[in-house]
Amino acid sequence: MPSFITDHPMFCAMVLILIDIAVWRLISADLANWKLAARLVIFAVFSAVLFNDGMNPMQAAPYVGNTALHLAATALQIGWWLFAARTLTVLLGTLMMQRVGHTGRLLQDIVGAMIFLVAIIAAMAYVLDLPVKGVLATSGAVAIIVGLALQSTLSDVFSGIVLNTTKPYQIDDWISIDGTEGRVTDIDWRATRLQTSQGSMAVIPNSLAAKAKIINFSRPADMFGLAVSVQVSPHARPQVVIEALERAMQGCRPLLANPAPSVAFKTSVSGGVDYEISGFVPAMALKREVRNQLYDLAFRHLQAAGVGLLSATESSTPPVMSGARALLERSSIFSTLRQEEKETFSQNMTLHTYRTGEMILPAGEVSDHLFIVESGVVSVMLIKGGHKFEAGRMGPGEVIGEAGVLSDQATLADFTAKTFCTLYRIEKEYLKPCLDARHDISEAMKALLDFRVHAAQALTQDAPVVPVKKGFIQWLRDRGL
Repeated sequence: MPSFITDHPMFCAMVLILIDIAVWRLISADLANWKLAARLVIFAVFSAVLFNDGMNPMQAAPYVGNTALHLAATALQIGWWLFAARTLTVLLGTLMMQRVGHTGRLLQDIVGAMIFLVAIIAAMAYVLDLPVKGVLATSGAVAIIVGLALQSTLSDVFSGIVLNTTKPYQIDDWISIDGTEGRVTDIDWRATRLQTSQGSMAVIPNSLAAKAKIINFSRPADMFGLAVSVQVSPHARPQVVIEALERAMQGCRPLLANPAPSVAFKTSVSGGVDYEISGFVPAMALKREVRNQLYDLAFRHLQAAGVGLLSATESSTPPVMSGARALLERSSIFSTLRQEEKETFSQNMTLHTYRTGEMILPAGEVSDHLFIVESGVVSVMLIKGGHKFEAGRMGPGEVIGEAGVLSDQATLADFTAKTFCTLYRIEKEYLKPCLDARHDISEAMKALLDFRVHAAQALTQDAPVVPVKKGFIQWLRDRGL
């Protein structure tokens, strides 16, 4: 060992402690293994300096005749026990992090506290030569008093240990605890913290979470359930309602095909009958969007089937009208027509039916007519890289063939019947004078055409390739150097 260290062991020991503090703060948290290695090396050198000078942490401090040196040696030997406890805590924490991840942080804190407690008792017994039995007896009595005073807090701590051991949820899981729903952001020794869908923070004590009903939406992974309830007239035939809701499910692309979505009858009361559509989506962020989309599709498909959703404010029977006339009422494009115009318009619409898989309008064809979907689901297929893929699905009230009617453009996609479909056809020679006279309808159809053209281009164009920057080392590797 260098002579300077042997001549000034206490000064060197203090410098090593300062170096350890500085290194621990300067090294980035991303380099956890390097921080641990540096701490182990510094602790080993620190131990060698103490033992070489006779400052054995297992014995009372030397230099009894010199009060200043004796106190300094006592402080360094006690510091050795605390340094050892901290090093062991960091080492165990790193090993546990690799095995259990961030979910074991509470267990790490408790193990660390126990290690420091043992280190303090050992320092009192070996370095200060205190009667440990008496200290333990006194501390035991104090622990009982403190335990009674902190009963609820200790309940949270032990409940947190149970939650971390059984792992009903982990960090970033979407869960519901007693009706409080949110994403788990932290699990500490006292509570579980959830970030709710409204952006607020919910703090739930671990003792409450351990006793409460917990629903984990993140398990199994990549599958999140949702349900939409609708209430219809008790006079509507159940088979008609179920078939309409099944078409609504098929029109909702984000729903996972496996497990398959389903429709089920729930309850029947004098005022109406409740049905529930249930399914799964691949991401929690999609639940709200898909629920809204699914409810809108259910509304449209039920209307197309002649079944309306019940409302507390609507009790009068709607006027009886033809299918074409009712479709114009529901259409977002033609709903602005006056009543007499809709009546005349509906008389020039012809009904066409298509079986599942049948082509309605192929890509590349210039359509001389416009289709309005009355019922069923229409699949929109585009081509990218020589392969067809489904770009979207259409339902009641949506139109097909506007490109040919407006500007004699060819259709960009294949439109095929995904389910049994009924569509009303309007010939171009009848529709063209209407568009020239009613600019609001013409502008609405042009906006729809522009949106579909841009959407098709965005879906079929290849993403630009970003060049990868290579460094000098990668350049050498590419050449086998």
